[in-house]
Order: sequence, then structure tokens, then C-alpha cells
Amino acid sequence: MSEPPRFDRGHTDDLMSFLTASPSPYHAVASTAERLEKAGFRQVAETDAWDGTTGGKYVLRGGAIIAWYVPEGAAPHTPFRIVGAHTDSPNLRVKPLPDTGAHGWRQVAVEIYGGPLLNSWLDRDLGLAGRLTLRDGSTRLVNVDRPLLRVPQLAIHLDRSVSAEGLKLDKQRHLQPVWGLGHDVRDGDLIAFLEEESGLGAGEVTGWDLMTHSVEPPAYLGRDQELLAGPRMDNLLSVHSAVAALTAVAAGGSELPCIPVLAAFDHEENGSQSDTGADGPLLGNVLERSVFARGGSFEDRARAFAGTVCLSSDTGHAVHPNYAERHDPTHHPRVNGGPILKVNVNNRYATDGSGRAVFAAACEKAGVPFQSFVSNNSMPCGTTIGPITAARHGIRTVDIGVAILSMHSVRELCGADDPFLLANALVAFLEA
Repeated sequence: MSEPPRFDRGHTDDLMSFLTASPSPYHAVASTAERLEKAGFRQVAETDAWDGTTGGKYVLRGGAIIAWYVPEGAAPHTPFRIVGAHTDSPNLRVKPLPDTGAHGWRQVAVEIYGGPLLNSWLDRDLGLAGRLTLRDGSTRLVNVDRPLLRVPQLAIHLDRSVSAEGLKLDKQRHLQPVWGLGHDVRDGDLIAFLEEESGLGAGEVTGWDLMTHSVEPPAYLGRDQELLAGPRMDNLLSVHSAVAALTAVAAGGSELPCIPVLAAFDHEENGSQSDTGADGPLLGNVLERSVFARGGSFEDRARAFAGTVCLSSDTGHAVHPNYAERHDPTHHPRVNGGPILKVNVNNRYATDGSGRAVFAAACEKAGVPFQSFVSNNSMPCGTTIGPITAARHGIRTVDIGVAILSMHSVRELCGADDPFLLANALVAFLEA
């Protein structure tokens, strides 16, 4: 029997604020932590001894965050219910020696992160955001959220072949943004500018992790505002729905049969192999330490993991009206049709039949429709943190998400109803 929904269109309004406040993985983690703190969660340091107290807790590491809620009466072998997601998105990232230029233009040297749709970054007003590391080892978030940089496209008059042959971009030569004029390139100019923007003294910044973002805000789209256009939906849409679901479940979670968990990782877009990626030890360490802090043994840990289920939530492909032949002919996920269940028999997704049953039960309980996605047999299939989580931790994992268009564009498109439909399904899953 379905329950009254926890979230409605107001959830999508809030998603827009979350996307704007999260131009980098570090900002996304800070935004998530702020929401958790307001819900009564408290941060625990990895370097401290942990206790077995009940309530909401979270761990921060770089661009990753793991949060969990221990209900009253939870035993050491109590299983977990995990929603996995990732905080990073494809973009242009600043190189170690950022100051460059030519022919009277001042430019910023950037490197391609992940697999962005490169043409979508052309002729956009771009800001700059990320993390500054100071001389004393501390870090400071920075966000220049105004038009600062631009990757100018070559005029068609200088490349008549583009209409017939299509746009061809050299990643090294054609994607370096401009940010001013001047014949003399001065090393240190960009970082000095960011120090001033952040209220820091000259020479305080000794390290940086910086990236570009479009400053155009998210917006409803269409005659009836049925669509949402915005940046970084892959995969901050899932992070936002997951933290909303976790805090909702924790608010009334005294009788929970499992321990609900949010695991939002960095570096999914380039393979997840880092200390903050899904292929690193962070999630396993947190789950194990939670078991041991409640007095558990290795046997309790094994029992808890054996009963654990993870929903790996990431965006997927809605059927494209202009390229329908690229999709499987019998699987056409549509926007505003509810979350999608991702299936690939070659384990690019982790879903199997038993996992499908888990997700179907959650959607039925929440009164949320869901759809199925498989790739066209003639097309290679993408992947997610799902198979990594299943293989690394021995945890049953199900790949799900929201269907979107323009994936990996600087500005993606989803149905305005799908974010809150996903959040309602996640609540039902975490409560089960």
C-alpha cells in the first residue's frame, strides 16, 4: 500500500537552490553538511575514536561525504540501507600553472575533467569555483559566481567547413578560456586574484583544486514549466534527493529496521579510483567503524554487510525525440515518468532480478511509478558506482536514477516532477 508522498514540486525548487550553491564537489559536500546539521546530524572526525551513540552522524573527506543515522536499539549486526551517488561533474579544471595567453589575450590554462560535451562549454559566461589550500594546511572554499571566463568559438567566416563537416575541437588548443587583455602573462595572477576575492593575504594560497562553471541559473522550461534546465544534474540531483530522504527518515526513525546511509563520492566521472571515490576504502571504513563502535565483532560486520542493500542513484538517458534510433526500441524512458531502473547483463550496472524487486517494492510503497532502461545492443553502455560498490564491499546493489537529456552538457534537462518522485522512492527504500 502506498503512503502519502513526503515531497512535491517544492523539492524541485529546493534542488535549484542546491545546484546553484554547489558549483564544485567541495561546495556540494558543504551544502549537504549544512542540511544535515540543520536536521540534527553531527560531524565525526576520522582521526577521533567513535562511540556507539544513536542519532545522525557524517564524515567529510574532500569532495565526498558519508552520512548515517543509527536508530534506537540498533544492534551491531543491523544491516544498512545505502543510497550511493557522486558529487563531481564533467568540466574544465585549472592546471597547476594557470596563467597563460597569446596575441594580447590573457587566458587560464585548463584541463578536461571527465567526459564533457565540449561544444556546450563554448560561448558561455563561466565562473570559477573550488578549494584553496593555505600555507598552514587549512582549506577555503572559493566561488566567483559571475562572468569571469569564456571559451570563444571561432567565427563561421573563418571555418566555413563547420556547417558541412561538423565542429572539431582540439582539447589542448581550442578550450583555453579568456579572462582579460594584456601582452604580459604574469605567473601568479589568477591565484592572486582569488586570494583577493577570498579576503586572503598575498602568498597564503599554496594549492588549489579549481574548476569552471556556467553562471546561468537553473530554470523551469516549457509552456507549462514541465521541464527543468540546469547544471550538474549528473549527479547532484541524486545527492540532493538522497540527503532530503535521509533527513526525512531520520526525523521519524526511532523504529527503523536498518541503518540508513547516504554515500556521495567524488571522481565518479574519471573512474572512482581515489581516496574519495567509490573504488576507495571510505565507505567500507565508515560502515565497519559504525559496527565496531556499537560493540560489534567481525562476525557482526559480516552479518550486517550480508543484509545490506545499496541503491546507486545516478542520472540516465531519457529517450531523445531527435535520436530515438540510438535507444533500445522497446525501452524508452520518458521524463516525468518516474525514476529509472538501469539494467545491463554485462554488469555495467549492478541490477539483477532480486534488486529489481527491492526497488519495485520501494516505489510501490511510495506510490511512485518507475521505468526500465537498457542500452541499445549496438551502443556501448555507460557505468556507475553500482558495480564498484557491489564488488568492493560484497553488498547487493541496484542501479537507478532519473532520466535526463543532454547528459554531460554544461546544462542538462530533466522533468520537473522526477526529482521529487525519486526522493519519495528513496524514503520508502531507506525505511524498509
